[in-house]
Amino acid sequence: MFKHSLLLVIICITLYAKAQPAKLCRYKDLVFTDVTVDKNLSYASNDFSEEKKFRLFDLYQPAGDHSAPRPLIIWMHGGGFKFGTKGAKDIQIWCKSFAQRGYVCAAINYRLSKRDPLFHFDELQKSCYYAVLDAKMAVKYFKQHHSEYNIDPDKIILAGNSAGGLIALQAAYSTDAELAKMAGITDTVSMQQGIFKVAGVINFWGAIFDLNWLKNTRVPIISVLGSKDNIVPPTHKSAPLYGGIDIRKQANALHIPNDLKVFEGYSHELRKHFNPFFSSDSETQKRWLEAGQFTADFLYKIL
Repeated sequence: MFKHSLLLVIICITLYAKAQPAKLCRYKDLVFTDVTVDKNLSYASNDFSEEKKFRLFDLYQPAGDHSAPRPLIIWMHGGGFKFGTKGAKDIQIWCKSFAQRGYVCAAINYRLSKRDPLFHFDELQKSCYYAVLDAKMAVKYFKQHHSEYNIDPDKIILAGNSAGGLIALQAAYSTDAELAKMAGITDTVSMQQGIFKVAGVINFWGAIFDLNWLKNTRVPIISVLGSKDNIVPPTHKSAPLYGGIDIRKQANALHIPNDLKVFEGYSHELRKHFNPFFSSDSETQKRWLEAGQFTADFLYKIL
């Protein structure tokens, strides 16, 4: 009788434990259901030039969140420095899902090229230089206004996909002078001396122009890419561009906290066959969310 009673108690405890919902972990799990979005704010409020339209952002916050200062992720869209906006579908998905985890997210616009960076590599480098200046302007803005948005100024993360990933990497790891020299830009009036400090880089299928720039600082990097990406190759090919696999190898050698997720068999933007003129399907969006969860797990460990 005693053994039977004990067995019944054990079964009841086991069933009760299984019935209890798993405890959600802020910054890893989707803790918040609702997200507030404030659109078309400016990170260059004193700019009255025609370029002001490029320096707008949408702010995503977990609804009803009153916690201590929160990490901020600044998201930058892709588009080859010629196309794209802060309202891109992938950017919206990542901003919303990371805000549901407890982050504050700012999806920013940046200056796009008036020329043709997609087919002229020197123009792509120049475009990246000016976009990096805009990204650094956004970081400065949020550091100055951290109390207003309840963010931690020491936990600002730069993130982007494709061209946005290039911007994030160059902004975190190269100096203005190094990037200007590579791009053939001689105007040094706006150049900042030294490395611009951020807490981390999220590199979704982007690349860095010079692997030696990783020696400049130890900013943690998380990279995600498709193994068959021919737009931004995972490893170095002909152009001075080094993808996520190269970055992973060099970061390991330099003992920089990093991780890499490769989606085998997929192309740019984690699509089966990349085509910029077609919108993403539901399966691609699932991969974007998977990339986001992988990133959230990494950021939780390092931050």
